[in-house]
Amino acid sequence: MRKSKRTRLKAAGWVVGSVKEFLGLSEADTALIEMKLALSQSLRDRRKKQGLSQVQLAERLQSSQSRVAKIEAGDPSVSMDLLVSSLLILGASSADLAKTIRGGEKRKGPHAA
Repeated sequence: MRKSKRTRLKAAGWVVGSVKEFLGLSEADTALIEMKLALSQSLRDRRKKQGLSQVQLAERLQSSQSRVAKIEAGDPSVSMDLLVSSLLILGASSADLAKTIRGGEKRKGPHAA
């Protein structure tokens, strides 16, 4: 959030904080959420870069389009196993996964804690 917006919200009486503070998350929970979001975004980016639709990826994963949509949206029901195996099926290496996870720790945006 921009500093000017944060200042305006505080001046209007709003309490501005992080998702971590609001939900009372531990450092471990926060790190796990950030990793899952980073991996989900990586999967979406990799799928689009390869010119695949969600349906085509679902066929490769032997799953459904709606499940792929949940994976890409970072749905809490999606396991880390499914995220990682999906990325591997799209050709990601262990180095790619490590880079994504490290980048996820520094992630900024609407889902950042």
